[in-house]
Amino acid sequence: MAAIPIVALDVPTADAALTLVDELGERCRFYKVGNELFTATGPSVVAAILDRGCDVFLDLKFHDIPNTVAGGVRNAARMGARLVTVHASGGLAMLRAAVDAGGDSCGVLAVTVLTSLEASDIATGWGREKSLDISAEVMRLSALSAEASAHGVVCSGLEAGAVHQRFGGLAILVPGVRQPGAALHDQARVVSPREAADAGARYVVVGRMVTAATDRCAAMDSVLRDVA
Repeated sequence: MAAIPIVALDVPTADAALTLVDELGERCRFYKVGNELFTATGPSVVAAILDRGCDVFLDLKFHDIPNTVAGGVRNAARMGARLVTVHASGGLAMLRAAVDAGGDSCGVLAVTVLTSLEASDIATGWGREKSLDISAEVMRLSALSAEASAHGVVCSGLEAGAVHQRFGGLAILVPGVRQPGAALHDQARVVSPREAADAGARYVVVGRMVTAATDRCAAMDSVLRDVA
């Protein structure tokens, strides 16, 4: 099944972000704006990307009391974001508040377990046994997200197949993909774009494999072939 590629604009300035958007042109029509870029530029960069006819995934990973998260998601929807992230571990009430605030225009993706974390990291941070099963945690949080009627979840490609099989109504976003043999950088649980698409991902976020490439257009063309 084809997946939608989203290029991560993990850069510190609007000029750098928009240069990349303009360079890729019609090859990519969906971009991720995360904490680094958003805190540097604010909503103006979102507006500039939208003005170029592209969609925006606002990846701010809200995690707070329900009312506060609802306000953040509502503002994201008003500025035109197509997707927004919240942490599934914020609980059912928070997830439902986010979904209600997003309405029909802004899909809420619930982050299950960050792809930078391994079982030992989660066990330490959450006070759990070191024998913790990451896949089981992802499935548990996906069930919570489905109960809240979230648009989808964020998980690694290693868990995407199981989530897709059990919760077919949830759109799956797989971040941190890498080509086979590429450096992992700050990721721990990664797959290739093709593996993510084959596992049932609807969205695949690509970063350095495109943005740091010598020929970024050629790199994007390779991603498009992989996820088709």
